[in-house]
Amino acid sequence: MTGTRAPGDKPRVLVVDDEPINLKLLADLLRDSYGLSVAKDGPQALARLAADPPPDLVLLDVMMPGMDGMEVCRRIKDDPRTADIPVIFITAMGQPHDEARGFAAGAVDYITKPISPPVVLARLRTHIALRDARHALSDENRTLERRIAERTRDLQRVQDVTIRALASLAETRDNETGNHIRRTQHYVRALALHLRRDPRFASQLDEETIDLLYKSAPLHDIGKVGIPDAILLKPGKLDDDEFAIMKTHAQLGHDAIFVADEGDHEEIAFLRIAREIAHGHHEKWDGSGYPRGLSGEAIPLSARLMALADVYDALISKRIYKPAFPHAKAASIIREGRGNHFDPAVVDAFDALEAEFQDISVRYKDED
Repeated sequence: MTGTRAPGDKPRVLVVDDEPINLKLLADLLRDSYGLSVAKDGPQALARLAADPPPDLVLLDVMMPGMDGMEVCRRIKDDPRTADIPVIFITAMGQPHDEARGFAAGAVDYITKPISPPVVLARLRTHIALRDARHALSDENRTLERRIAERTRDLQRVQDVTIRALASLAETRDNETGNHIRRTQHYVRALALHLRRDPRFASQLDEETIDLLYKSAPLHDIGKVGIPDAILLKPGKLDDDEFAIMKTHAQLGHDAIFVADEGDHEEIAFLRIAREIAHGHHEKWDGSGYPRGLSGEAIPLSARLMALADVYDALISKRIYKPAFPHAKAASIIREGRGNHFDPAVVDAFDALEAEFQDISVRYKDED
């Protein structure tokens, strides 16, 4: 799109005609109100259009030797720099099929010869005003888009800070470290990026969803804030009653996020995914998990990804009740869980990503 005029500048008009008398007639008519340039043929007109600043409107004779007005108009419209400049044909041809050819070439109007000065002036005022209005609307749209983008970035920053704050709250009450959160969100993203190559998962794992999975993963254990310290921080193995209470953290996490989303008329995708992960990351493919005993694809994909990421990281990490397992042993346990604990497709993705999992575990390893 060509630039707009500075305030106070005259609109710029290029007049193209092979007859000197016609050029003089139009120049005398327009020079007081417009910034004029003239061309005597098609090539000269295109050269004028290539200069800065380009005109705001072109008055173009149709019948010219060599390159006629139809071809000049088509070239104007084919060039992105000049495509939005309105072209008005000036011609002695007044048949409907002639006008149809002109409009097909990209002209916005026709003025027939012999010209009527009031008609010429009125048509120019109308089409330049329309072009100015389009430019003003386009400028307003760009300003609005910029403001929307800025507002969206602000909201995303608030969302990210909120996630980190909530995840940090869960960390303060758990033996697990902040690096566990970082590792698992990177595992989840790696699995999702790999699985989206599979037609079975491509529609569920677009770029936006993968970004939301990455951002939501840190909230998978947010429900642990509701578990008593005596159970959450117990150095030994939990008894059956204690474990029953510990398992409620999945429902507690779901409920906390649900309350945050309650009352909105439209579901927020981020909160939906966070809720799925918190609620379902202890479900198992064969239905033996908790809290709902879901099985197979009834378990949300987000939770199936988180389940493997969470278990793998727990296996390779030192806990009060266990030493850190080497990657080979952890990977073997993950594979043993294929089809019972974990979605087979997610385990297959893990197999393909072993080196990346190891790299993530080293990059975000816990401090000794």
